[in-house]
Amino acid sequence: MNLSADASQALESFQQARGWEQRARLLMQWGERLQPLADSDKSEANRVHGCESLVWLVAEQVDGQWCFKAASDARLLRGLLALLLVRVQGLASEELARLDLAAWFTQLGLERQLSPSRANGLHAVLQRMAELQH
Repeated sequence: MNLSADASQALESFQQARGWEQRARLLMQWGERLQPLADSDKSEANRVHGCESLVWLVAEQVDGQWCFKAASDARLLRGLLALLLVRVQGLASEELARLDLAAWFTQLGLERQLSPSRANGLHAVLQRMAELQH
């Protein structure tokens, strides 16, 4: 599994966290790292459907690499999105299609935070990423 520097850093900090409170705090901090989306990007066209909360996703190609930005109205979800983004940033379409989302969040110790609706929402985000690459 090839992890970017950011993804490795995330994995390390979450694995060192003791207990849920520390992980929750880390999750909020990661959520705050999300680059803010312009209001114009928070459009219906960029909305990810299949999420209970409002989630927007924007993709652009930079030097042949896909770069994603996401935003949500839910604090916890922002953290999960940030962790999803560090995991997928720079992946080729084929790698993105093969990504095991559940395994990534399990490694981070966050599998309990993935309620079925959150897991579905994140899968919807992943699916949308794949669509945007075509």
